Order: sequence, then structure tokens, then C-alpha cells
Amino acid sequence: MSAEEVAREDLLTFLNAALASTAQAEFASTAAEQREALAFLHEYVRGNYRRLYARLLALGVNDANTMEIVVGLLSTGRQSPEDFRAEEGALLRAAVRALPPQRFWRLTARLRAERINNRRSRALVRDYIREHPDLAFQAVKYRGKVAGALRHAHLRAPGEVDRFLFGAHDQPFSTPILESYRRAHHSRSALAELPYTVAQGLAARHGMGTSETIEATRARLTSRERLRLARHSGQELVNPARQSLTELAIYLLSLPELAPPHLSWMPRAADRLLRRSGPLPLDGAVAAVLDNSYSSSGSRAKRGRSLAVAWAVDALLSAGVDCYRGWWTHPVPDGVPRPQGTTNLAERLLDALEWGATTVIVVSDGVENDPPGAFHAVLERARRLVPGLAVIHLNPVFDPRSLQVRSLSPLAPAIGLRSAEDLPAALGLARYLAGSQSLEALEAYLSGRVAEFIAAHRRPPSAARALGPDATIRL
Repeated sequence: MSAEEVAREDLLTFLNAALASTAQAEFASTAAEQREALAFLHEYVRGNYRRLYARLLALGVNDANTMEIVVGLLSTGRQSPEDFRAEEGALLRAAVRALPPQRFWRLTARLRAERINNRRSRALVRDYIREHPDLAFQAVKYRGKVAGALRHAHLRAPGEVDRFLFGAHDQPFSTPILESYRRAHHSRSALAELPYTVAQGLAARHGMGTSETIEATRARLTSRERLRLARHSGQELVNPARQSLTELAIYLLSLPELAPPHLSWMPRAADRLLRRSGPLPLDGAVAAVLDNSYSSSGSRAKRGRSLAVAWAVDALLSAGVDCYRGWWTHPVPDGVPRPQGTTNLAERLLDALEWGATTVIVVSDGVENDPPGAFHAVLERARRLVPGLAVIHLNPVFDPRSLQVRSLSPLAPAIGLRSAEDLPAALGLARYLAGSQSLEALEAYLSGRVAEFIAAHRRPPSAARALGPDATIRL
């Protein structure tokens, strides 16, 4: 194997892991195994292919691995080549801007814990805080982390936020959310003006239980809070129009049975996703082989996620492909897949080929046991009998022991997929992740995505505001 082939394989191995794994336990691996394997891959790829490692931020790796890449680059800034520092800095800025707020504040806590406090890391924190459109809300919801980030970066918050975080609350604030927090310590009615998690922490002062707090802050619940609370409280809190397709699938799978209104949620969410992402790059007769074997039940940390991803992909293909049919490994009589039995993917592949599929999308964790190896044997023969047959294996599970997302056949290398929302990007990456393109082609593709990523997350200068020290820091 040439040096170029080794580099390509190393990068694709890492990219698949960064797309699929969040370092949480899976059905057949512990969280510790996931963390150790990911840590090794990050260190190896960062040390040997730093430019490409940084550019992978533009390919939609999940939030957990985005944070890991950012921390890794910031902690080893001296190793960045001089002619790459500007691009690396732009990628870092775009990456942190793309993170959800709670992830960014968790990232700053990680920087503090690991004592990463160089000029570049301070500049990232400074720019994020300076450009945020509602820092007061962030200060209320993530008070400890925002205060810690400001201290760590040697910054002073603008306006009343500084007094809110570090001063006395004996005088009223003119900023409404800050004043609501101050009043909520002695006024029950003010809780309704706060984020749910903040109100929950103050509810005991007023003798309010969980149900009463939920009702008081219902209008301010985030989409994820609605999902989490609906699962635990039994209340109907979910607004399907505000949830992602995969999140809806996870929630619906957690219900013992679906009510008639639930049946329209998945198709509508798939339509919304396609309106945002555009048409899927699929032509002809498309089939899906969907794994609902027992291992798709996942782990306690990721309960039913593999199954939810398969169900969401099925809904997305149904909405986005004119000639489509899906086959589950086990019957789905009521339209809702449930984890059961062994993994008999070869039989479903034969069904899809008999139907006339020219493209087959497989969503499975790659653990085939009914019988082992049958899928590859069928695919090997089918490739000779069906001209132009394309088989794309999407795997939501990273196997830390092999450092891979497990493939069912060398003829269809697996592609990591954490959620159905990533399907359009995964299909675009398929030819690179399958190893059929050269390293040069992959680098060219990455360069194009980097330019798009940086442009998409560039903040307007008008959003800036003075922040005190370090005003001249540059990345």
C-alpha cells in the first residue's frame, strides 16, 4: 500500500468515527472503550495530518468530535504550520460559532480544566462573547460557565452582565431577563420569565413541584427539553414542527403505542428536512435494507438510537425518492419498528434486488449473525448480475475494538451516520468514504467544503461590541 493510500485510509477511518461516535456506550461497547478509541484516533490524525484534521471540521462531524478537534488544535497551536495558521484560525472560529450554546460553554469549561489559556483560545472566547446577540440570556442560563469563561479569558462582560455575574443583585437591572432572575428569588410569578432549567433551580424556594414548573415555563421550553420532559413526565409537550426527524423517531419509539396524530409526524418532518437540504442525489429504483434486530435497541445512554436512525432514513427516502421501497429485517406490522431477533440482512438484500433496485441503502450496525458473511456472498454475486448496482452501507455505530464503523462487505465500505439529517451529506461523501477516489480528490473536495463552511459561519462586523482586555488578540 502506497503512502497516499495509507493517508487516505487513515483519514477515512477517522472521519467515519467522528461522524458516528459521541464517546457514549453502545450496545456492544462501553463508554470507556469509545473514549479511548476516539482519543487515540484524534491524537494520531492530528499528529500526522494536521491540515486535513482541521479541515474535517467542515464536513459535519458531530458536536462531540468538533469540540475534541477544537481542543486538540488549541492545545497544540505551536505545531500549526505558519502558512496554515490563518486557515486553521478561520476554521476554529467557524466551528465554535456552529456549536449549540450549551456545547460552546461546555467547551470553555474543558479549556479551563485542561489549563489551555493561550492567546488563540482567549480570542475564540472573546469573539464568541462579543458577537453573541443575547449574552444576558446566556449569562442567566449558563451562569457558572459564562463567568468561568470570562475569568479564564481575562475578559470583562459588557453592560449589566458583568454586575450580574460578579457583583451584587441588591439593585434592579434594566435588562429584562437579568431583572427576572433577580425577582425570581422572592417572586413566584417571575419564574415564568426564566428558562426552564433556571426556574427549576429556584422552584423549591416557592414550593413548586416539577409539573407546576413545567406549566409555568412551558412557552420557554426548548425542543430538547420538551422531548426529555415528555418522556419522563408523560405530559404532551412535544411540538413536532420544532423537532428534528431523528429526535422525533427516538421520542416515538419511546412510547408504548402511537396515537393516530403521531403517524403524520415522521413524514412531515422528512418533508421539512428535504425543503432545507434540497433533493437527495439518488436516481432510479432505490431500496433500503433496515436493521431492526435486537442490537438496534442500543445502550442505556443511546437507547434505540440505531433503530431511530434507520426509521428516520426510511421516512426521508420515502419522502425524497419517487421509486423507493424499504425492507426491515423483521416485520413491522403497525408501521413502528421494534428491536427483535437476529440480523438477517442477506434475505432483505435479495428481496430488494428481486424488486428491481439499482441502488440499495443499508442502515445497520454491521453485526450480521443470521448467518455471518451471507450479505457479502449475496452482494458479490449480485454485482456481477446487476450492472451498475450501488450499495451504500450507513452505520450509526462505531466499533472501538476495530477502530472502525463495521462493514458488511469489502464491496460496500461502511459510512458513519449519526442522524438522518446527515444523510444528504453522507451520500455526497459516499464516493470518498468508499475509498474509490484518490487522496488528491479528497483534498480538493475538502478545500471546497472549507470555503463554504467558513463563509456560512462568518459573523457580520456590526455584531461586535467592546469587551475590555485582549482587544487586539488575533487568531
